[in-house]
Amino acid sequence: MAEPGHSLHPSARGRGRTEPRTFRLLRLLLWVGTAFQVTQGAGLELHACKESEYHYEYTACDSTGSRWRVAVPHTPGLCTSLPDPVKGTECSFSCKAGEFLDMKDQSCKPCAEGRYSLGTGIRFDEWDELPHGFASLSTNMEIEDSTLESTENCTSSKWVPLGDYIASNTDECTATLMYAVNLKQSGTVNFEYYYPDSSIIFEFFVQNDQCQPNADDSRWMKTTEKGWEFHSVELNRGNNVLYWRTTAFSVWSKVSKPVLVRNIAITGVAYTSECFPCKPGTYADQQGSSSCKLCPANFYSNKGETSCHQCDPDKYSEKGSSTCKARPACTDKDYFYTHTACDANGETQLMYKWAQPKICSEDLEGAVKLPASGLKTGCPPCNPGFFKTNSSTCEPCPYGSYSNGSGWEVAGDHIYSAVGASDNDFMILTLVVPGFRPPQSVMADTENKEVARITFVFETICSVNCELYFMVGVNSRTNSPVETWKGSKGKQSYTYIIEENATMSFTWAFQRTTFHETGRKYTSDVAKIYSINVTNVMDGVASYCRPCALEASDMGSSCTSCLAGHYIDRDSGTCHSCPPNTILKAHQPYGAQACMPCGPGTKSNKIHSLCYNDCTFSVSTSTRTFEYNFLALEKTVSLAGGPSFTSKGLKYFHHFTLSLCGNQGRKMSVCTDNVTDLRIPEGESGFSKPITAYVCQAIIIPPEVTGYKAGVSSQPVSLADRLIGVTTDMTLDGITSPAELFHPESLGIPDVIFFYRSNDVTQSCSSGRSTTIRVRCSPLKPAPGSLSLPSKCSDGTCDGCNFHFLWESVAACPLCSTADYHAIVSSCVAGIQKTTYVWREPKLCSGGISLPEQRVTICKTIDFWLKVGISAGTCTAILLTVLTCYFWKKNQKLEYKYSKLVMNATLKDCDLPAADSCAIMEGEDVEDDLIFTSKKSLFGKIKSFTSKRTPDGFDSVPLKTSSGGPDMDL
Repeated sequence: MAEPGHSLHPSARGRGRTEPRTFRLLRLLLWVGTAFQVTQGAGLELHACKESEYHYEYTACDSTGSRWRVAVPHTPGLCTSLPDPVKGTECSFSCKAGEFLDMKDQSCKPCAEGRYSLGTGIRFDEWDELPHGFASLSTNMEIEDSTLESTENCTSSKWVPLGDYIASNTDECTATLMYAVNLKQSGTVNFEYYYPDSSIIFEFFVQNDQCQPNADDSRWMKTTEKGWEFHSVELNRGNNVLYWRTTAFSVWSKVSKPVLVRNIAITGVAYTSECFPCKPGTYADQQGSSSCKLCPANFYSNKGETSCHQCDPDKYSEKGSSTCKARPACTDKDYFYTHTACDANGETQLMYKWAQPKICSEDLEGAVKLPASGLKTGCPPCNPGFFKTNSSTCEPCPYGSYSNGSGWEVAGDHIYSAVGASDNDFMILTLVVPGFRPPQSVMADTENKEVARITFVFETICSVNCELYFMVGVNSRTNSPVETWKGSKGKQSYTYIIEENATMSFTWAFQRTTFHETGRKYTSDVAKIYSINVTNVMDGVASYCRPCALEASDMGSSCTSCLAGHYIDRDSGTCHSCPPNTILKAHQPYGAQACMPCGPGTKSNKIHSLCYNDCTFSVSTSTRTFEYNFLALEKTVSLAGGPSFTSKGLKYFHHFTLSLCGNQGRKMSVCTDNVTDLRIPEGESGFSKPITAYVCQAIIIPPEVTGYKAGVSSQPVSLADRLIGVTTDMTLDGITSPAELFHPESLGIPDVIFFYRSNDVTQSCSSGRSTTIRVRCSPLKPAPGSLSLPSKCSDGTCDGCNFHFLWESVAACPLCSTADYHAIVSSCVAGIQKTTYVWREPKLCSGGISLPEQRVTICKTIDFWLKVGISAGTCTAILLTVLTCYFWKKNQKLEYKYSKLVMNATLKDCDLPAADSCAIMEGEDVEDDLIFTSKKSLFGKIKSFTSKRTPDGFDSVPLKTSSGGPDMDL
């Protein structure tokens, strides 16, 4: 690298001389001293120096801005008697472009023919090797040494000279191309660059001698889609260090395309002491040229030529060539055919033409001839929306009518990519649409941003690594790539949704090979486009009629627009509202079948344009009904996967942003590409807008790795554009959320699964991407909870198309109900009893109803009832005792009287022997003892009394005789 303050060669080839530096003066003094010693030591007399043996240089400028012109020999010690130093020109002196400073007389003179100069500038236009003064450095962006030990280093990741240009690296290393220059006056640096791949960060900036970068908004370079771009930056006086720096951030196993730089020119150096010869392939036919002209095709030139030489007839060359190449034999790939305008008879002529520039020869063996032109065929049908006039031309159909074409035709039923000057040329096709006129129902939908759509059918036939790009530009801004197809692709259709009503440009670019080699080797590789259809175009034409809603007017019936969410009845032409929880197909709103039902757990918005979930859900099981409210989870959350590393050790993360239920169907997650944003001046909005979705993903490279102030966020993609449904089932609409991807649920509460689909259809995901978010009740994780990725798929997906997440939170638990708590009744204390309600453990609910308040009731204590019971029992016992005694005594008297009556009745019937003793008349109390003289218990006596009744109804009473004989029954 040429450091500030040192001399710099004025071209990539090191030609010419710039202003001398102080060290050259020191070298001159050293030479003078050496020559003096040689002369003294050898005693040889040196000859006087000839003009061819020395040259002139300027000393360094002093503080007054002056300098001296001195003569410096080419080889010190060979001659003497050099011219004396003379006063030099002012330090700010410079010559105009096309002139050089003749140091002999210190005046500006024009360059000779075949040579050029920039005046105060230097140019680098040959890159066979790295020019003198340039340096190429490379560093690994990963700082951690442990990572570097296991990965490849970046020593070979540098800028590589490739003839006419220099190419950057394409890996994850940072490659820097540097050049230092000292300017005596303000100047500029300009160069051409080719920057096709946005997965590479390309920056150009300038630092002064204090290593302070210049304040310039153009540091971040813009991508190029249509070839080389020109870039210019102003330079300040003094030392300037120029930096071209690239870093690739492609982590999808994709090889990035290098950045190419050529024709670097710097102005502001002090002077140019000689003119430079034109490089091969260029010439200068006039004196005082500031640049050289390119030789035309089939011409060539050598170095320093004043004109170009024509190639021999059997050879050819491309523009700016230094040699001629032998012409190959012509094949059927070297010509193409076109159709002339249709004549009055509805016929067209088939015209054959050689592809230009023509490089093949018809005279070689095996060469084909150009087929004869003029064959008449029937005119192809007009494109959809056009009709054939009487003059056989195609004109747009008038308003209210239509036509049915069969395709967008150039070569029969398709258009195809022509043969270019080189295989790496881009074949460009551009379609500009001034604006759109979407239906009223589409305009009323504030969330569904579809204004129109473009659909095209294409095919690529390739033998090498061809590429077909589809790019979109908005309001004349730079086109941004939307999709790329590599290699051969069968006939297929692609649809792009237009979400902004603006002037849109659609560009198809086909490149046969990415190798920057001249020539035609793969002319048989071709891209074909069979049809292109753009809907809702302003001032467009109709390709078919569609039914419309009718309204009555003075002039009869006329078409009118249905309100948003209404479909058209084909038979009556009237508008009808779609049923609840259905969405209307806006582009085909005919019949009730146009209203599509929403998925489970979702409902439609007011205009029936989308289905959404309001963060609530209900599901019934055999035991109970679970009600959910996920409002605590409605805000967007982010999740980063584990660190990943590329082959060069670049550390990056997959960063996900999730919005569970959005905001009334509005997608809330945003992923950005801040690399693209850095290229757009502040205050302006570019086409590369942030991705907005339910779930989106971006690649994040942390700032400690990139060395920038902020981390790099690139390659954002949408993973969820539409909510399909919410359910506890594992499969919905062909999307499956395998339970085995996450640790099993153990609380008995079913997981609620949100199912989403993306609108993006890629080559690897033909049905688009899908996403599932499994929401699980976790009482120990407060809102918003935690997100996790499948343990087996750390990037969130196992196949690149289906993404799965687990969201655990207490807010994911069902709402609390009466089944989630129970009552605890306290004992009666001081006549008061309390009933307390508590949650069942573990608590598996959140929100919902609250616990009932504690209930207090009046009660009687156990001591009071014990006293009452004892008192009542005592009274009852006493009463029973008294009654027993009373009835027993009563029974005794009755028994005696009865016995007496029986005895009296017996004595009247017969006389018995006189008793030893008769009844005592006075009082008769003693008679009671006479009946029970035998020893019997109370129960025995009662038994005897009850069992001695005679059959005639009388009781038998035992009596004792006076003689003591046996008892006699009476």
